[in-house]
Amino acid sequence: MTIAIDFGTSNTVIARWNAANEQPEVLKLPGLSRQQGDNPPVVPSLIYVENAQTGAVAAGQQVSDRGLDTQQDARFFNSFKRGIGSDIQGFLPSLDQVPIRFEQLGEWFLQTVLSSVAEVPLPLDSLILTVPVDSFETYRHWLGSVVESPQLPQKIEQVRLLDEPTAAALGYGLSDAELLLVVDFGGGTLDMSLVQLNRSASPSRHPLGFILKWGEKSFREESGQKLETAKVLAKSGQNLGGTDLDNWLLDELASQQGLPKTPLTYRLVERLKIELSSRTEATEVYFNEDSFESYELTVSRSQFEEILTQQQFFKRLDESLTQVLQQARRQGLETPDIDAVLLVGGTSQIPAVQDWIRQWFPAEKVRCDRPLDAIATGALQLSQGIALKDFLYHGYGIRYWNRRKNAHDWHPIIQPGQPYPLERPIELALGASMPNQPKLELVLGEMAAEAPKTEVFFDGDRLITRQAESDVNVIPLNDSESGRTIASLDPPGSPGSDRVKIQFRIDEDRVLRITVDDLLTSNRLMDNQAVVQLS
Repeated sequence: MTIAIDFGTSNTVIARWNAANEQPEVLKLPGLSRQQGDNPPVVPSLIYVENAQTGAVAAGQQVSDRGLDTQQDARFFNSFKRGIGSDIQGFLPSLDQVPIRFEQLGEWFLQTVLSSVAEVPLPLDSLILTVPVDSFETYRHWLGSVVESPQLPQKIEQVRLLDEPTAAALGYGLSDAELLLVVDFGGGTLDMSLVQLNRSASPSRHPLGFILKWGEKSFREESGQKLETAKVLAKSGQNLGGTDLDNWLLDELASQQGLPKTPLTYRLVERLKIELSSRTEATEVYFNEDSFESYELTVSRSQFEEILTQQQFFKRLDESLTQVLQQARRQGLETPDIDAVLLVGGTSQIPAVQDWIRQWFPAEKVRCDRPLDAIATGALQLSQGIALKDFLYHGYGIRYWNRRKNAHDWHPIIQPGQPYPLERPIELALGASMPNQPKLELVLGEMAAEAPKTEVFFDGDRLITRQAESDVNVIPLNDSESGRTIASLDPPGSPGSDRVKIQFRIDEDRVLRITVDDLLTSNRLMDNQAVVQLS
């Protein structure tokens, strides 16, 4: 059985491939899932830590059914996905003498989901996880540790990763479209991706191969048939989502009506926001148990949209879309060339968001009928003969000493948007910096795309984000005593001339490999050595 999991900030969707009808289906997990109206079942991304030492937790709908999400309780957590792999301003409490980390909360949550999936009477042999378009290696490695955990009831042999916008493009299944703009707007992130679908003429739907593997195996084509391909042409991401909108609305009601900021009022505000997607005015009643007073909270859609404008919400949407369209224009593509715009994620259901996108594109090109399940069901296409041609979202560089700044700085060697595998290696020559230098060191770093910096921090017990001054955000990849040494020099090096030539390659599995030749002795010091897997 193949399972796909779309782990979201607010909701998580689990889908499997039904071999009987050859169609994807969304799973409803007993006790964890909820289903509202005609929407597919989702698992709320909520967790309540009952015992941190044993890892006993309540997750998903269990938390809401027991009313654990409406109390001022340090054991309750939501929106914890936003903190995984991020620099957090603030702290998480220690529970039962155990320090709590966002990664641990996410691990408990996903383990609970996977344990529930394991109860389905079919063996789980393949798992597909979707990841945000701007995720760093720390997040991807964290996912790997979760699925390899001995706490899981069964070992998963095959795990693949797919970015969320590409999965959404496959999930909508537009057979007559080739160039798609996917706007994935969930609870915590806004991801935009321009995806080109290349439909196969082959009528066969049997599995042909896999593009992403967890481990050493790489993609292989198991027959002579042509694969369907999806190529990502442009990407843009922001740490902006529905939880930010909830916080803005709560702040406004607290300022205008004196509403206290508690988990209960946060839930009421979230319900107001959801109700405004189908009505022009929404009302909830709040009862204050301390003062025994009742408050009628009423918000109109126009008031809500004014709050969004004040928070420069639409300006930030414009910035992300402009970045994607500029990337497309550099490849000779203009806005009219886009065949369809796909809206996914709960926040995309807000009428103001749909009105905003229709200011950029004709209404007949905008699709928003599968906002919740398109990513999970689309990811399942990886097991049905879909190959992906993607590019590196982040750039990569080498660390050097900037004499002008009198500090370390970074020189880019691989630009964002670089397709892989590389057709030609990138070459670099290095020399010694001191007499009798015994070795050469090189530190590689993952460089974030140029964009305003987003800080994630706490306001009381709320995890929120804010824009900060732009800065170069680099994560070193091999900055250890053994990792940064690339050449031992014999004889030792001296300043004044190039000593080694380095060739950088990126293979089909996104692994950065280097070859090092000693220019003085003509010896090969390192031959196609794997350094790190890129994102």
